[in-house]
Amino acid sequence: MAASPLEWLLAGDPAIRWQVQRDLLGASAGTVAREQSRVATEGWGSRLLELQDPEGSWAGRMYSPKWISTTYTMLLLRDLGLQPRNAQVEKACALLLEHGFFRDGGISFGWAQSETCVTGMVLSILSWFHFDDRRLDTIADHLLEQQMTDGGWNCLRPRGATHSSMNTTILALEGLLHYEQHRARTARKLRNVRAAQRRGREFLLAHRLFRSHRTGALIKRDFLRLAFPPQWHYDILRALDYFRAAGFPRDGRMAEAIEVLKGKIRPDGRWILEHRFPGRYWFQMETIRRPSRWNTLRALRVLKWWDC
Repeated sequence: MAASPLEWLLAGDPAIRWQVQRDLLGASAGTVAREQSRVATEGWGSRLLELQDPEGSWAGRMYSPKWISTTYTMLLLRDLGLQPRNAQVEKACALLLEHGFFRDGGISFGWAQSETCVTGMVLSILSWFHFDDRRLDTIADHLLEQQMTDGGWNCLRPRGATHSSMNTTILALEGLLHYEQHRARTARKLRNVRAAQRRGREFLLAHRLFRSHRTGALIKRDFLRLAFPPQWHYDILRALDYFRAAGFPRDGRMAEAIEVLKGKIRPDGRWILEHRFPGRYWFQMETIRRPSRWNTLRALRVLKWWDC
């Protein structure tokens, strides 16, 4: 007999197992922490740590080549759930700040000005890993300053963009959420960060997570294709998982995206890896068009949140 979806997930990598225990099974904090600690010593997390350069980077670069540079490898380690205070990632966090912190308060890896998408990603990484540096507060303030009048963010704003981007917005929201959860230390900072997220969520909801707010047309086909890792790209599962992680109440404007997600479940209770973004990968965790533990885990916890 085929294993149930939960049995199948628990037979996977430690990065999958600890999140199943936390998000689907309600295991004790001690059980979750013990499983999470294995990310550093077994499976995908251990493999990525072994690929780190002696100076603390990956591929010798901060942002490119995609997807094996320091930024994207650290983004994946965040998603795997590598625990904070790991000596190797502390070294990498210091490098991201040393090479990226820019005079305008954001992150720029050699560009003429900060890049909002990258700023959101780096803030998320540094916050998740509890990196203790006052510049994180400056980076968060910079993201708040970059929020647009429609509530979202767009990395092309310096070039004249007047409407926010779904891609940039989800990266900014993730960065601010991790900052709120792991770094923000004053009531004023928390109020500002939470207010910015409320406005950003409203931007996504006004688009029903994937439609034009003007015409109702699908914005982009890739928004409905489930990829992991998503890198800097937006899709409905990434957005729904953010709303879940933020503890946001159900909203009817998400209902169509939820139905799209439900429509993708296979008869065996699993979701497939629908898409992979072109670029270089250290290794493939899953096979495209085959059942995906990552997509199944994320979909099941989103539906658990939605149906509760």
